[in-house]
Amino acid sequence: LGYLPDEYKMGRTKIFIRHPRTLYATEDAYEKCKHDLGEFELNLKSTKLQIETCWRGAQARKEKEKRAWAVKVIKKFIKAYINRGEAKSTDNSEYLAFVRQSYLNRLKNNLPKTVLDKTTWLTPPSVVAEVASEILRKLHYRLMVRRYVRGITPQRKAQLQLKIVTSSIFKDKKENYPQSVSQPFLDTRISEQEINSRVLSMIRNEHIKYSVPVIKYDRNGFKPRPRQLILTQTAAYVVEEAKVKQRVSYSSLKGISVSNLSDGIIVFHITCENPKQKGDLVIQCDHLYEFLTKLSIIANKQNIIKVVQGSIKIEIQTGKESAVDFSRGQEPQVYKAKNGHLMVVSLDLCSGLNFPCRIQ
Repeated sequence: LGYLPDEYKMGRTKIFIRHPRTLYATEDAYEKCKHDLGEFELNLKSTKLQIETCWRGAQARKEKEKRAWAVKVIKKFIKAYINRGEAKSTDNSEYLAFVRQSYLNRLKNNLPKTVLDKTTWLTPPSVVAEVASEILRKLHYRLMVRRYVRGITPQRKAQLQLKIVTSSIFKDKKENYPQSVSQPFLDTRISEQEINSRVLSMIRNEHIKYSVPVIKYDRNGFKPRPRQLILTQTAAYVVEEAKVKQRVSYSSLKGISVSNLSDGIIVFHITCENPKQKGDLVIQCDHLYEFLTKLSIIANKQNIIKVVQGSIKIEIQTGKESAVDFSRGQEPQVYKAKNGHLMVVSLDLCSGLNFPCRIQ
């Protein structure tokens, strides 16, 4: 409009005009251009409607093409589903590929997490060969085994090797064996500091492999005596404080017997070469599986450990025999019976079960 800078000022929301003539000139210019502005607005509205109409038409045509494609695909898959049992052809090839891909995607999200899980493998559909599913299953389990083996520590490996020996001796033979599987074995139950120095000096030439506290039962009267049982490279020592009460060399061991119940009684059958020699050794150990596993490895006598039922005959001395009888009860007991035998009552682990508990 050709206004000078000093004739008006721009505020935030208003224009401040200094002279009346400037205001009148502005109103005259507006009246002159009002008609042109109206025509421009009408043309703009018409153009807007045309653009909107074209856009809606384009969207409708695109939706029509999409629906036509969807109908074509659905018809094709219905036909392929009808012919799914036939040999692969142009009619069912895409459907078969889709089914296989869907199975692999579901299998990826539902793979077994551990080697022990043998039930969560998804059943393959009919269009997926069972041979292929079995190959995938074997590959996955081999991969899990490989990861486990590579991640295992030397200490864990040694534990598993001991557990394998224990399993070969006691599995399906002794009642409380399943409860012992999860309990780790220790290197020893008695440290050398807890063994009397006099005893250590007596067996210093033999390397101590394992020690455990036990209850020894006298051969005459079966009186319980707390003892320490020390395993060395060549013999087992029964120790009372500073005294070695008995030495049992591994070469003189002709057998080791335990019951099939949940007690901790162990009977060492020892060869008696003369009448003055002590007979079989009867002990009770709270760590039976650990102790016998260590003993079988140290003495290399896994085959002499026997699990028996009913009773175990013991030789008190040459020509004199007795027995250890076993039974189940509500609470564990060990006492001398009226018939002179050692009676061992084990806790009945099967009393709360709804099925018979049998150990072969």
